Amino acid sequence: MTLLRAAFWRLLHPRRTIKPTRDGWWCLLVAVGLGVAAINTGNNLLYLLVSALLALIVVSGILSEQAMRGLALSAIVPAEIYSGRPALFGAALVNRKRWLTSYSITVELLSPGARTLESGSRFIYFRRIEAGVERLATWEETLPRRGRQRLTGVRITTRFPFGLFVKAGRPALTDEVLVFPPVRPIPAESLRRLGDAGDAAARRRGRGNDLYNLRGYRPGDDPRFIHWRSSAKAESLLVRELEADTSHDTRLVLVGRGTPGAEALESGLSEAASFAVALIRAGAGVELIGPDLVVPLGHGRPHLRRVLTALALYEPSGLGSGEPAAFDAIRNGRRLREIRVPLG
Repeated sequence: MTLLRAAFWRLLHPRRTIKPTRDGWWCLLVAVGLGVAAINTGNNLLYLLVSALLALIVVSGILSEQAMRGLALSAIVPAEIYSGRPALFGAALVNRKRWLTSYSITVELLSPGARTLESGSRFIYFRRIEAGVERLATWEETLPRRGRQRLTGVRITTRFPFGLFVKAGRPALTDEVLVFPPVRPIPAESLRRLGDAGDAAARRRGRGNDLYNLRGYRPGDDPRFIHWRSSAKAESLLVRELEADTSHDTRLVLVGRGTPGAEALESGLSEAASFAVALIRAGAGVELIGPDLVVPLGHGRPHLRRVLTALALYEPSGLGSGEPAAFDAIRNGRRLREIRVPLG
C-alpha cells in the first residue's frame, strides 16, 4: 500500500515535466500523419519514416534525461535585502554525475509577480557543465515591499539534443526572505544637529575620546593608537582602547500607528530605518520604541539587524493612541536624545 501511494504521488508530482516546442509539435504531427498514411497504404517506406521519427523522439528523451540527471541547485540569498533596491541573488548549479557531462542547460528565473513558470521568465544559459563541476548563476531582483516575501523560484530546463522538447525540473529556491524598509542616505551634519546630548560616557570600549584601557599590541591594530610613553616603560608595544561615548546614543520613537498600506506609514518606517543605519554605522547606539514595539538600546551590526527586522515586520493594529504609557518608563530609565518619526 505504501509503494502504491508513493507511485501515485510521483505520478501527480513528477520530478520533471516535458513539453513540446514548436518544432516538437511539427515532428509529432508529421509522425502521426505518416503513421495514418502508412496504415492506409501499407507502404514500407512510410513505415520506415514513421519509425525514424519515433526513434528520434525516444533518443531525444533519453539524452535530455541524461543531461538533467544529477544536477542540483542551491540558493545564494543576500544577508540584507531592502525594498526598492536591487539585490544580488545567486544559485550554484552542480553536476553530481561522476563521468557524464550535461549539455545545453538553462537556469530559468521567474520575475516577481509572475504567476506561471512561462510568464515573465528570464534565462541563464550554460553550454556545458562537466562532471563534478559547479557553475554559479547570479541575477538582480528588486523586491517592492517590506516584510516576509517568498521568492518566485528557479528551475532547470534543457532542450537538448534536438530542440524538440523542453524538459524542466520542479521549481526550486522558493524560500521565504525578509525584506527591510528602504534606506536613504542621511548627511553626517544632520546627525550632529539631532537632539540633545545623552548621559556621560559609559564604561565600555567604543569610539569615544577618553582612555578606557591599555593592552598589548595585536597584529592588525591601528598604529595611531599605540601609547608610546607606556610602551617605553613596559618595553613592549601597548595600545590605547577608547571609552565609548554615549552622547550620540539615540532613541527612535515611532509616533502614531499608521494605516496599513498607507504611503505615510511606509515613508515613516523608511525614515526610521535610515536613521538607524546611519547612527549605528557612526558608532552610536540605537533604541527603538513604538506602538507594541520595543527594541532595547544596542550597538553594532547584529543590533542593527534586530531594529530593521522590527521595522520590516511592523503592522499597525489600529488600537490605542500609538504612544502607550510604557514609553515613559523606558524614557525615564535612561536619558537619550530622541528622534520622533511620525507614521501618519
